[in-house]
Amino acid sequence: MATISLRNAGLRSGTMLFSNLTFSLADGDRVGLVAPNGRGKSTLLRALLGNAELSEGEVTRSRGLTVGYVPQDVPDDVLAVPLRDFVEAGLPPALRETEGWRADVALDSLGFPIDLVSRPMGELSGGWQRLALIARGWVNEPDLLLLDEPTNHLDLGRIIELEAWLSALPRQTMVVMASHDREFLDATTNRTLFLRAETSHLFPLAYSSARVALDEADQAAEQQRQRDLKEVVQLRKQAAKLTNIGINSGSDLLTVKSKQLRDRAERIESQVVAVHREKTGKVMLGNSGADARVMLAFENVVVDTPDGLPLFSIEKLHIFQGERVVLLGRNGAGKSQFMRILTAALAGDGPAGLRLSPQIAAGYLDQALAWLPLNKTPLDYIVSNFDEGDRRSIALLAGAGFDPDRQEKPIRLLSLGQRARLALLALRLQKPNFYLLDEPTNHLDIPGQEQLEADIAEHGATCVLVSHDRRFVRGVGTRFLQIMGRRLREVDGPDAFFTEMAERP
Repeated sequence: MATISLRNAGLRSGTMLFSNLTFSLADGDRVGLVAPNGRGKSTLLRALLGNAELSEGEVTRSRGLTVGYVPQDVPDDVLAVPLRDFVEAGLPPALRETEGWRADVALDSLGFPIDLVSRPMGELSGGWQRLALIARGWVNEPDLLLLDEPTNHLDLGRIIELEAWLSALPRQTMVVMASHDREFLDATTNRTLFLRAETSHLFPLAYSSARVALDEADQAAEQQRQRDLKEVVQLRKQAAKLTNIGINSGSDLLTVKSKQLRDRAERIESQVVAVHREKTGKVMLGNSGADARVMLAFENVVVDTPDGLPLFSIEKLHIFQGERVVLLGRNGAGKSQFMRILTAALAGDGPAGLRLSPQIAAGYLDQALAWLPLNKTPLDYIVSNFDEGDRRSIALLAGAGFDPDRQEKPIRLLSLGQRARLALLALRLQKPNFYLLDEPTNHLDIPGQEQLEADIAEHGATCVLVSHDRRFVRGVGTRFLQIMGRRLREVDGPDAFFTEMAERP
């Protein structure tokens, strides 16, 4: 039986990211690795692979253990390599000539069409590149498969197909995956590891059940903390009382007893663990308000491709203030083009059949975050674009999770998750009453997703959004529009569409 284990593992990068991590993997374990951005998930995966060093502890692998690794991004030096060659290179060199057929099997199992097999990696879309990385990681059918954000760049259909693919792996295969997709974690894992600086938690449960158990553990820890602090207060009161009595009576025994009580109080106080609260940074979105009842009105609008081919039509549609409209549709149905039309209309260049309320103050967040000035620092960007002043801008960035060092780094050096938080802060400072959100959770960690859901729901702003995140769609949407048969139709909710995507051939 192949196994791998960590003992007293810890990782420090300026501050402690996680510590005292001890666990073992055995056949059939499917572990979801959960932590905010920048807390060491990728480094831990590479340490399990043997390509990174931890600050503390050790990794032990059983003899003969084979490991497949799927990083987040395709290396630049393989962009010219044909897809099949890239996947075959995941095999040991001695096997490539005799067992190269494994590359074909891996590609076929992940749904690659034959016309992509000979194309260079750099010509593939982000979604196909992601699946190519998975095919390469699996081509040798390893004992342990490590996946770093496996759903990145995948549309909903491909995510559901990946869930089915993972479920069909041999039962004994061990899998460890870092992901922020809550629904995906629920569908593909049977254990959940929450990485924390003080005490990490491993539960033999999929994400949602494990999250409930984590909250219960935090609540119990807080109750114990309060009891311990109360005992510390009582011990110090008793020690002070005995000290006074001992001084007045001249009793050395009471003085010694008083010191013992104080020492005990100090030991308890030093062992009290504050309940963990993730410091992910808060970016509170708001709603600047509007008096208009109808924010957008469509009448006989045709949504087409950039070269003029019709995709679907909208006969009549009103979007009212406070509605949170989710656009559903298969990949290629026209969701992106619909968002493009809305973006153009908000800039004053929409089609004739689309009317906007003059009271709209729009804020737009796209999945690429391409509009962020990569050579500016976050502080320069906020100061130069919003009338907040230096001190207020520094405070706003700190509140959004940017420590002073990160405020002065060029945006291009920030992780995609950090860029997403900066974009959300800019969106807040625009003070919109209408949000246009295109895959807003793509680079947000789970705490960030939950905060964004709460902000949108609590502040009552109008929004139109596209998202492949099923949990986010269910949590935010109040109205659902689906592209069906070249028409935009209203549906009762998203679940029938999700089921349809799961059952598609």
